[in-house]
Amino acid sequence: MQQDTKRSLIIIAILATGILILIGLYGRDVFLSKTLGRDASYTFITDIDRWRKTQRERVVRARYDFSLGPQLHDIPLQIGEWRGEDVPQTNVEVQILLEPEEYVYRRYRRADGRIIWLSLIGSRQAKSFHSPQICYNAAGWRTQVASEEIPLRKGSIYAMKVGAEKDAWTHIILYFFLYPDFLRDQSKGVTLFKVTSPKGDSEEETLALERDFIREFFIGAR
Repeated sequence: MQQDTKRSLIIIAILATGILILIGLYGRDVFLSKTLGRDASYTFITDIDRWRKTQRERVVRARYDFSLGPQLHDIPLQIGEWRGEDVPQTNVEVQILLEPEEYVYRRYRRADGRIIWLSLIGSRQAKSFHSPQICYNAAGWRTQVASEEIPLRKGSIYAMKVGAEKDAWTHIILYFFLYPDFLRDQSKGVTLFKVTSPKGDSEEETLALERDFIREFFIGAR
């Protein structure tokens, strides 16, 4: 009888702990969202890793809805100084291997001729996401990977930076993942946000260009 009572108390304690954790996560989400201000309509959790939480995890406020769904295609073609156009995805392997539910692929051009490619991949499947480094390496590019801070009007978010070189070409890529909440429930969908640009005068100048572009979409983070 005593053992049964003890076992019951342990089970109750475990359940209570689980409930408190869920309440804490929800409360943290609401609290941090409010502290970021009311100048944006959408809140997401961003991180640089798809498989685990990292110290780069942040709550971010966005101007647009990056949750999984057809609204990903409604992201404006006119973003600040940038004018975009949708580019048809002709790579059949991308659709077969990744099977994304939503795939936005755009080229944005500035008046001075600078170009940034924006890729948005939304899916509930883990197979839809992998580091761009894998594709570049498979195509014979040399790559280097590091994390990159992106200061916003309030706080900062972080992206993975991939520098890829092949012959006379150098690409600079920044990417991160957007989740609907701290629980990262895959059934609710995940969105990969990625920008790519040919290197300009220097890597730092190109990174500054990409950071400015990203700031057109995201306002504050904590």
